[in-house]
Amino acid sequence: MILFENVDIIEPDQIRWDRIRYQRNNQSYRMLMNICYLVLGSLLLSTDKGETKLAVFLDERSMHSLYEKFILEYFRYHHPEYKANPDTIPWNIDDGMIDFLPGMVTDITLKSAGKVLIIDAKYYGHTMQTQYDVNSIHSANLYQIFAYVKNLDRNQTGNVAGMLLYAKTQEQITPNNKYSMDGNTIWVRTLDLNLLFPQIAEQL
Repeated sequence: MILFENVDIIEPDQIRWDRIRYQRNNQSYRMLMNICYLVLGSLLLSTDKGETKLAVFLDERSMHSLYEKFILEYFRYHHPEYKANPDTIPWNIDDGMIDFLPGMVTDITLKSAGKVLIIDAKYYGHTMQTQYDVNSIHSANLYQIFAYVKNLDRNQTGNVAGMLLYAKTQEQITPNNKYSMDGNTIWVRTLDLNLLFPQIAEQL
């Protein structure tokens, strides 16, 4: 324990997982830290009589966080050429007044050859919203991804695209659409997680 003599002790609930950054000197700790995150959040899978089940009943917020981290780490590990990271997008403001404007932080931003794809990971009990028996994409989600794309593509090059990536639910409707909006492409996709990993990877 002499090696840890000058290391401070921190309570698990005080860890800012989203602030952890990896470089060449600490890259080997990435997997270990991800396992720690799962252990501390009781998110590890266990087996019982041949059936896979979660160690605890996870609320939607915990599942959303896990889903988001899975997609981010998938691209970091399997497609490092896309430089996957969360990204902060500044508001494209004309007069410089930004008081009280909310921050815009992406879940996953992929960059390659001058093009950018912003992925907003969504894990809901219901993929679609319903009003007057009409199904539609969650309006707040669509407005958000549109705002991200348009503010990042401030020069209107069309090289910035957005994607709402929903985890598949038991609903019959699974949106898989492509929209062209004011010069930019917006995808709405559904990811089926109830498959073997190679099949999940094919969807990504």
